[in-house]
Amino acid sequence: MVGLMGREASSRRGLRLLVAPTLLILAGILVAPTLLILAGILVAYGMLTGCSQGGAPSTQNAGKKKPVVLTTFTVIQDMAQQVAGDHLDVQSITKPGAEIHDYEPTPDDITRAEGADLVLDNGLGLERWFERFIADSHAKRVELSKGVEPMEIAEGEYQGNANPHAWMSPKNGQIYVDNIVRAFSELDPDHADEYKSNGEAYKARIQKVADELEEGLSKLPEGSRTLVTCEGAFSYLCRDAKLNEVYLWPVNAENEGTPQQVASVIEKVRSAGVPTVFCESTVNPKAMQQVAEATGTNLSTDADHMLYVDSLSDADGPVPSYLELLRHDARVIVEGLSKGRS
Repeated sequence: MVGLMGREASSRRGLRLLVAPTLLILAGILVAPTLLILAGILVAYGMLTGCSQGGAPSTQNAGKKKPVVLTTFTVIQDMAQQVAGDHLDVQSITKPGAEIHDYEPTPDDITRAEGADLVLDNGLGLERWFERFIADSHAKRVELSKGVEPMEIAEGEYQGNANPHAWMSPKNGQIYVDNIVRAFSELDPDHADEYKSNGEAYKARIQKVADELEEGLSKLPEGSRTLVTCEGAFSYLCRDAKLNEVYLWPVNAENEGTPQQVASVIEKVRSAGVPTVFCESTVNPKAMQQVAEATGTNLSTDADHMLYVDSLSDADGPVPSYLELLRHDARVIVEGLSKGRS
């Protein structure tokens, strides 16, 4: 009897051992899909609510493209970016260090122009390639030098034309900013108030640099107020600061540094007793080196002592912004003209 009862108990235990895993397997088969569905719902809900609370862009703003503003060179790209804030995609056709006057647009440049909403150029004949560049673009074009009182080129093949380097005067730089504000407000009226506010703040910073520049240049003695450069790109600055200007050539072009130009500048440097001559970052200093050697004047061609005009430097260079360009050039000019001859 006892043996029989033992066998029945053992059978019941075996049955339980057999049934339990089967039930677990069945439960897994039935419950797992349900749990997966619930998990998917929770994940989707989290993504939606998370996006709307600032984690990632909300579905309302997803795919919203910023208007594209294309500028012809890095200086005005930086000026435009200060006004645009985060509302516009501001790009430059040319890269830092590029020579702007005779730039050759690439097929990619042409494509970018076709897709732009607005194109900002300097005007005054600076971008001699520009008309070809925008031939197939439907973007609105705005010349930032509009409203500037132009200075005529006094000699050379472009004699009688406007000197295009108007942005080198901080006073003119503020006119550029006003033109940028108007252009952006027409392009994107929803943010017009912000563009105006950004523009006014930026102009105040430019004026501060202008005051610093004027103070520094005013300390130069009367006999050291002649600025000698490779290109005649400082006419507007010289007018503001009451400096005399001498240059090898008026505008960057093919005929640069001819023997006649070098001989003329050598004579003027000797006559004025100029202690230092300068060259710009985007041109070959070879002709000015001849002037320095013939007259015993100082000339430094490293990045920290060259003048910058047509292009900003890379971000880690001496002039990554328009304001830094103005400060750098003023410092280099004052230091150079305050020296004795080498």
